[in-house]
Amino acid sequence: MGARDPAVGRRTFVVGTGAALLTAAATTTDARAAVEDGRAAAEDERAAVVDGPLPDFHPALKAELTFPLAWGTSPIRDFRAWRRAARAKVEELLVVGAQDRTPYAPEFTDRRRQDGYTGELVTLSLTRHERVRAALLTPDGPGPFPAVLLLHDHGAKFDIGKEKLVRPWYDDTRLASAQGWSERYFSGRFVGDELARRGYVVLCADALGWGDRGPLAYDEQQALASNFFNLGSSLAGLMAREDARAAGFLAGLDRVDRGRVAAVGFSMGAFRAWQTAALSDDLAAAAAVCWMTGLKEMMVPGNNTLRGQSSYYMLHPGLPRYLDFPDVASIAAPRPMLFFDGGLDPLFPADGVRAAHDRLRGVWRSRHAEERLHLKSWPDLGHVFVDRMQDEVFAWLDTVL
Repeated sequence: MGARDPAVGRRTFVVGTGAALLTAAATTTDARAAVEDGRAAAEDERAAVVDGPLPDFHPALKAELTFPLAWGTSPIRDFRAWRRAARAKVEELLVVGAQDRTPYAPEFTDRRRQDGYTGELVTLSLTRHERVRAALLTPDGPGPFPAVLLLHDHGAKFDIGKEKLVRPWYDDTRLASAQGWSERYFSGRFVGDELARRGYVVLCADALGWGDRGPLAYDEQQALASNFFNLGSSLAGLMAREDARAAGFLAGLDRVDRGRVAAVGFSMGAFRAWQTAALSDDLAAAAAVCWMTGLKEMMVPGNNTLRGQSSYYMLHPGLPRYLDFPDVASIAAPRPMLFFDGGLDPLFPADGVRAAHDRLRGVWRSRHAEERLHLKSWPDLGHVFVDRMQDEVFAWLDTVL
């Protein structure tokens, strides 16, 4: 071959050169030196190609991300028209097909009276492919009630999903695990039970891989996501579609005041909360605790997102060519939205949080609705949703619903 094959990467070419030298003249000093040089070059190349798991040219790729469909950047000046266009682009890039209209066909079981509310399990069709079991809590009284779609976190803990937020009266084995999780992140509280005692209907379902739909092993996530892609679908897209469908189910219950439904989530659940608000008109508000950042600020060496695996639940291929995270969340404007972050949260750098909050603030301000946007950083807290944060979210919900 007279010229280097352009399809051959530099690393492959260097290693191949070293191998050829080894075969042709391994007995000579010059050849041994050349082989060592080839190996060293290959090692240097490995160091140059990646910065952690990032390609060494990642700054150039970041510079190409201008988010041209963002409000204020897009040539669309009518906000309602922009919302339609932005939502349509997000829905297109979910990869999962058109919105599923399969009847929910709910089945209710394991009903139990609690202190101030009743818990029951409901099994329903969020898609045509699978029926999902969720926890449903209903306050005492005549109703209709305001309601909260409660969305669980990731946490690399898959044995429990809905049980992270709702005390599992139906499963003593999961109770011990759930109690430990609650003490670690939620000050020993079960957020769903607290909301039900305060007069909210609560729905909380397992995402694929957790609880009844798992448990998935941490190192199986990437394979699961790639298998979805090979099947012409998307793991993150499925979760987005299911969450929007869950919002519709909750809003349609007779016991619920349809105009007073919010989504609440922590960590990955926060991502799910603002994403659902962007994709569904069944939500009047959303509260997202510890998941909001600018994409460019998150894509830096050392960030947890770069490990892959868990990030596949929040990865919509191609979307960053059009919209940043706060741009997607802004599709929900001017509805009331709350975003909390912990100043010591290692997962979301402070500059990324500031960039996202500035972007969000600008959108709500453009709608003359800045008072409906509640942004707050808790400087002494990390990646948690502790009792004082919860109390502020609960009080905010009482005000906006």
